[in-house]
Amino acid sequence: MIAALEFLDYDFMRRAMIAALLVGFAAPAVGIFLVQRRLALIGDGLGHVAVTGVGLGLVLDRAPLAVALITAVVGAVVLELMRARRTEIADIALAMLFYGGIAGGVVLVSRAPAGGRSLNQYLFGSITTTTNMDLIAFAVLAGVVVVVTAVVGPALFAVGDDEEFAAVNGLPVLALNLTLAVFAAFTVVIAMRVVGVLLVSALMVVPVATAQLLARSFRSTYLLGIALGAGSALAGVVASYYGDTPSGATIVLVAVGLFAITLLGGGARGLVGRIGR
Repeated sequence: MIAALEFLDYDFMRRAMIAALLVGFAAPAVGIFLVQRRLALIGDGLGHVAVTGVGLGLVLDRAPLAVALITAVVGAVVLELMRARRTEIADIALAMLFYGGIAGGVVLVSRAPAGGRSLNQYLFGSITTTTNMDLIAFAVLAGVVVVVTAVVGPALFAVGDDEEFAAVNGLPVLALNLTLAVFAAFTVVIAMRVVGVLLVSALMVVPVATAQLLARSFRSTYLLGIALGAGSALAGVVASYYGDTPSGATIVLVAVGLFAITLLGGGARGLVGRIGR
């Protein structure tokens, strides 16, 4: 048993486990509201915008995560304001986030020293390079995301269920939607170092999708999604250590595997029930 836990002897693995736990908590906490609104791809779009922020930070010799956070928040606010006005170009704006964000990031990073190596850390994740300062930033951002979504969760649910009804009942619809957009940006920036920009949306969506197969209420889906996200992240880090595989991709594969098992298990139970009748 002790030998099986040898990975905890290494500082970088302990930091990786803490980072995975923080991201595993935060991503589904925001993702459940995006899934409810059928905005699952927002995470990908904001991730691509964050790449531009990373590139800008590297070029300016500033903290890449801080610049990425500012850039992603600005992109999230602009996109939400356009969606709120129901403009016909809202979908086009999301596409511009996808294409322009990643392209701008690649160009900017190419102008920075050792840019290619740095860009790979953000595109595909590099959880084992997490520093103590990264952990502090992750903990603050993740704590804010989880606490705020838990406190205003009922209001966010009401707005996601029916915006017009929520507005009639006095809820600040635009403010709540902007809050969700900003926290989605926070989550993307936290997760990009763990699972990478190309997979960040998966950790926001897949645990929630799995929880929806098991839970009977929105609250239980929220709690179970967070538990599944944290469990998938921790299991993925451990599996990547022993399997010598990329940590970000392994975390997502664990999450997808849990979804597949849950889906197949539910189908098997339904088949058994029909045969029994």
